Amino acid sequence: MTLGKRSLTLGLALAFAAVFAAGASQETKAQPEKKTEKKVSDKKNPDKIGDRDVGKGLNMYSIEKEIAMGKQYAMEIERMAKIVDDPIIAEYVNRVGQNLVRNSDCKVPVTIKVIDTDEPNAMALPGGFFYVNTGLITLAENEAEVAGVMGHEIAHIAARHGTKQATRGNIVNLASLPLIFMGGWTGYGIRQAASILIPMGFLSFSRAFEEEADLLGLQYMYKAGYDPNGFIDFFERLESLEKRKPGAISKIFRSHPPTGDRIITAQKNVAELLKEKPEYVVTTSEFEEVKARILALNNRRKLDSTEDPNRPRLRKAPGGGTTPVEGEESGQKPKEDPDERPTLKRRN
Repeated sequence: MTLGKRSLTLGLALAFAAVFAAGASQETKAQPEKKTEKKVSDKKNPDKIGDRDVGKGLNMYSIEKEIAMGKQYAMEIERMAKIVDDPIIAEYVNRVGQNLVRNSDCKVPVTIKVIDTDEPNAMALPGGFFYVNTGLITLAENEAEVAGVMGHEIAHIAARHGTKQATRGNIVNLASLPLIFMGGWTGYGIRQAASILIPMGFLSFSRAFEEEADLLGLQYMYKAGYDPNGFIDFFERLESLEKRKPGAISKIFRSHPPTGDRIITAQKNVAELLKEKPEYVVTTSEFEEVKARILALNNRRKLDSTEDPNRPRLRKAPGGGTTPVEGEESGQKPKEDPDERPTLKRRN
């Protein structure tokens, strides 16, 4: 091959190589860039429940001190509030709550009791002391709604919001530590005794904690098998109640985000963070039974409150029959003379 032909062949090869390289380069540039999936933080990932420390953060109280503090306040509350002693009601509420605790980030044992009051509320104290109002169960339509509120309160305990709030606000007393689902002390007969002025800066921390408790509580009820939409349904019920009876709910909203905002945020969290399951627990026969018992308890209480305290009272006499108790109002011992005792007889 002559020198001229060699040069021509080499030139053509180099030209083809240049064209091929340019084409490959354009093809590479034309390919879309791969999008990296946004990593979900552990706090927003229900699969991480139990393996994350949601209670970490600025806190000057040890776990032991927090439990001791909560116990002290629990004793004070139980001294002033009426605790339901019906074993069926108490056992049911405790069973639902403990199932949520097992599916939460709690690091302390949780004690759950029921308070006899019509206010639809629940309350968490530092260190694992938790109270549910009977009014919460009577307002709820199903067990999932109750579980949503209870999950929110358990989240307060797991995230140690009580002592974190006390640390940041430097306020440690009965009026500030309890973290209540709807805020305030209405229904416990403690508001006047525990009235203090709380700075707005302190309340801003509480709002942030409420939002976090909403987020974590949704995850806890979801992991326990409940329909997370029950949480939203209960908020909508509260919003409807507030519209029907203005002031019934709003007066206890001081440290909480407005109901409408909480509904929107909860809907977003359910849609974005919780994978849909084929089945959810919505309600149980036990819920219906307990709700009926509470309504019956309320009816008896209302009847008792409307009775005339000065009316004659009857008690069953030994051997049958009934007698009015004389001197009851004055505290005197009733007369026991059988000849003086009127009896009630059946009509023939």
